[in-house]
Amino acid sequence: MLDRLRDRFPWLAGPLAVHERVRDIGGGPLASSIALAGFLSLFPLLLVGIAVLGVLSASDTDFAPEVVDQLGLTGRAADQVVDAIENAERSRRTASVVGLAGLLWAGLAVVGALGHALDATWQVTGRPGWKAKLVDVIWLAGAGLLFLASMALAPVMAALPGPAVVPTVALGLVLDVALFLWMFRALTNVALPWSDHLPGAVAGGVGLEALKLLGGLYVPRAVSSASALYGSLGVVFAVLAWLALASRLVVYASALNVVRHEQSHGTVTVDIEVPRIEGELPSQATRGGAVAETRADDEPEEPRAETPAGDDPGVARDVESPG
Repeated sequence: MLDRLRDRFPWLAGPLAVHERVRDIGGGPLASSIALAGFLSLFPLLLVGIAVLGVLSASDTDFAPEVVDQLGLTGRAADQVVDAIENAERSRRTASVVGLAGLLWAGLAVVGALGHALDATWQVTGRPGWKAKLVDVIWLAGAGLLFLASMALAPVMAALPGPAVVPTVALGLVLDVALFLWMFRALTNVALPWSDHLPGAVAGGVGLEALKLLGGLYVPRAVSSASALYGSLGVVFAVLAWLALASRLVVYASALNVVRHEQSHGTVTVDIEVPRIEGELPSQATRGGAVAETRADDEPEEPRAETPAGDDPGVARDVESPG
């Protein structure tokens, strides 16, 4: 199927090569692990939000009525919001301590899932030791600021008139590209210049900006319709769907950088260890290390032709390892 598409539409060779690479390295489970870690991190983030809400309410006696008035709520809905704000005020100290500790722990889990997925696309192992954790903490703090600044532009765009939206979207795109570029450069255990990570960062930034715009239009409707059918689970489904798409975007953007790097620098062939199966010899393995083809013990091995990099931009090449 993919070969027919590549033959009929040559311009699809590059995107199809990226898709095949993601499939070979098990990009689906890698993206799922990022989405799950991101979803679990929302709970301590919610506690931090409750703590902030409680602090604001404690310092301003008119805070709760103003929130109800701005939301346009009346009757039972307004009473529920007031009760929630009062509960947040009473539990603000506990929520702040537990929320911040949980947010750090869950945030590091997200960074770990991201780093594992990015290293898997480059087929390298992660950084060991305490220095890796220090890098994770520093990256998490900076990425959190960039992401929050990028997400904060969504309500700004909704409040601005039409022409003023363009520079706001451009600023959001710059922040998204910077976020991806820092992610690839800091969390991937490969010694490459920034420029090698830039194509995937641009693709990821554009994709994330599109997801934010789509989320601003689709997610509220999906939440309202799903909530009517499934209650609170509808919100969970909508959030998980958005996180799943964003996680896929991260893996595909990183794989784009890998494929482009191989097209210009070539590849090397290495031996891997796999379990021995009586009567069979592995003849080919996937990028993820799984045996793809086998031959009988007494069957001679066919010589593999080696092609230098650069002949076909959609296919990675096997070349001799220098030295």
